[in-house]
Amino acid sequence: MKTVLVTGGVRGIGLAIAKEYQRKGCRVCVTYSKDEENASLAKGQGLEVYRADVANEEEIVALFEKIGAVDVLVNNAGVALLKQIQDVSYAEYQRVFAVNMGGAFLCSREAAKGMIAKKRGLIVNISSVWGEVGGSCESVYSASKAALIGFTKALAKELGYSGIRVNAVSPGVIDTQMNAHFTQSELDAMKEEIPMGRIGSVQDVVKAVLFLDENEYVTGVDVPVNGGFSVV
Repeated sequence: MKTVLVTGGVRGIGLAIAKEYQRKGCRVCVTYSKDEENASLAKGQGLEVYRADVANEEEIVALFEKIGAVDVLVNNAGVALLKQIQDVSYAEYQRVFAVNMGGAFLCSREAAKGMIAKKRGLIVNISSVWGEVGGSCESVYSASKAALIGFTKALAKELGYSGIRVNAVSPGVIDTQMNAHFTQSELDAMKEEIPMGRIGSVQDVVKAVLFLDENEYVTGVDVPVNGGFSVV
């Protein structure tokens, strides 16, 4: 049985990915940091739920000691920051990078140990359209997600000879709680900028992850799932 770990997997995109792997008969482990309510719901759905801050090295090392080697790692946990640059504190900057990039680094490092021993594995990093094109008032978030794409490409080169594939998926505007701060008028304005004319669904992202899982000759790529929003 394939073991899958999805960080930040108790809601939104992460939960949708976790449930699809569960449907396919995998052992699915998910992490959360503070969301006890959704963590409880995820447990009720048969997922293995672990509380761990992906930015905390000790907690991530302990997490992998508990769950053992994984076949698929989806680095989905992330935090957003919507602020003009002059209002961003250094502590906020550090936290965004610690979670969005540092968490992916720590989890990938620990997962790679077991994958290298097996000579196979898949790592999927959930980046963002803002990591591809940059977002106004989201400079720090955009930078962290751009770093994640660079990390993906470098790690694909490093681990490919061990039979491990590393890819990224960059969602655009997706109907999740993370985007709940947008007003309806703001969402309507964004729709006008999206060639496909709609906000994306979590299933759009799930399908991209499954494509990367199923095609064993694809590595080092960033798959944009944004309805054409990043087309220039």
